[in-house]
Amino acid sequence: MSTAFVAPFLRVGLVGFGFAGRTFHAPLLRTTPGLQLCAVASSQPAEVHAQLGPHTQVWADPLALIASPEVDLVVLASPNDSHFALAHAALQAGKAVVVDKPFTLHAAEAQALVNLAEAKGLFLSVFHNRRWDGDFLTLQALLAQGELGRVVRMASHFDRFRPLVRQRWREAAGPGGGLWIDLAPHLLDQALQCFGAPAALYADIATLRDGGQADDWFACELRYASGLRVHLSASTLAAHAAPRFVVHGTRGSYRKWGLDAQEDALRAGTLPDPAQPEHWGHDPQAGELTQATDPAQPDQRHTQAWPTLPGRYPHYYAAVAAALRGHGPNPVPPRQALAVMQLLDLGRESAARRAELSVQIVS
Repeated sequence: MSTAFVAPFLRVGLVGFGFAGRTFHAPLLRTTPGLQLCAVASSQPAEVHAQLGPHTQVWADPLALIASPEVDLVVLASPNDSHFALAHAALQAGKAVVVDKPFTLHAAEAQALVNLAEAKGLFLSVFHNRRWDGDFLTLQALLAQGELGRVVRMASHFDRFRPLVRQRWREAAGPGGGLWIDLAPHLLDQALQCFGAPAALYADIATLRDGGQADDWFACELRYASGLRVHLSASTLAAHAAPRFVVHGTRGSYRKWGLDAQEDALRAGTLPDPAQPEHWGHDPQAGELTQATDPAQPDQRHTQAWPTLPGRYPHYYAAVAAALRGHGPNPVPPRQALAVMQLLDLGRESAARRAELSVQIVS
């Protein structure tokens, strides 16, 4: 990475003020010590000023914001099909860059951005925020502590009930739309973080809603050489949502219902307080841990409530600020996000061919 920043504040320009920019990035950027959200590229300046105040500079042209000498870090929360071109322009302009997931539309684009950032010695990261979901942090802690033994099966569901198709780019036909590119990056990234790259992948991707224009359901099976199977799925037609996680191992099982509460808090306008981080991210819904009381008598099992660790979305931008000052690692290195993109591409191919395909992560 290039020379670390030493100014009191890193000046941030946010491109896009739709759902992701307004709900996730702007609130987290505003409350991260050492970062100053000073400019937004948006076609709706009134919304920007209503949330961020009249002092925030609003640019109609994202390329003009990217070129501004008053911006150190460019954060891209624009539509998915714009990520590659805008990130490429920002890196060419010598900026540090954060890209909302998905990194790009295809792995070849992601690879080109990784190569460019490395050639220029520039910071590049991808906002895989669900690494800091409380339930996922809890699962990682259980795995690290060996509470489940050798894991043989994990099912990870991201279910919603949205039967009506809305007129927005996320649900439209064409590049960048659909549930696979929207939610599969989260689930695939979490699987890679827990278990590494699988040996093979099978995906089924479909459009099930009346009037649906883009895929709104998927199921993906990751097969590991160890025998582990990881099932990932998401749906917009699940009035009875499946558990968020069900994980089985040789020592026991963990089950957790409900989605992480941080998104709802941010939607409601609640901001994390960096002076009181202990007040943020709490999930009152505990998981369940079931284990045999005596390994010699597996029929005798004990189930206990397992508290969910607090979610930590603010950690991402705090780590970005530290990394840009040379005080810590990139929280999501671009090559990790590239691996996710390679699995996304392979999933599309698997669904089209209706076949399990071998996985070869190319770094």
